[in-house]
Amino acid sequence: MIDKNTILICDDEPDIISLVQKFLQLDHFNTLTCSNGKEALKVLEDKYKEIILILCDIMMPGLSGFEVLRTIKSKETYKDIKVILFTVKSFKEDKEKGKDLGADGYITKPFSGNELRDYIKKMLNR
Repeated sequence: MIDKNTILICDDEPDIISLVQKFLQLDHFNTLTCSNGKEALKVLEDKYKEIILILCDIMMPGLSGFEVLRTIKSKETYKDIKVILFTVKSFKEDKEKGKDLGADGYITKPFSGNELRDYIKKMLNR
């Protein structure tokens, strides 16, 4: 059995990916990264047995984070993978839509490294 310890980070901002990756590596998570929704679904298809959680920006070119979330939650294969949406938006409607689509959590940018790390540990019961 593979020990699931990988987090997929999907954001179209390279600086955000780099920063989040550094925060997660402090807690010894492996990370995979992608810059758009289509790429996220491809990485997930190839590596889903390793992935425990996905951090996905809502506002991305092509497939939005909502569309990625909808696809993930519609597939039985991915049912144990948690999805946390993040964005610069803090609109109540976005949070409600994410919840309706099955998001496991929601983080608003900007966030601190400790805030992100604590939230992820809470989500994963670590």
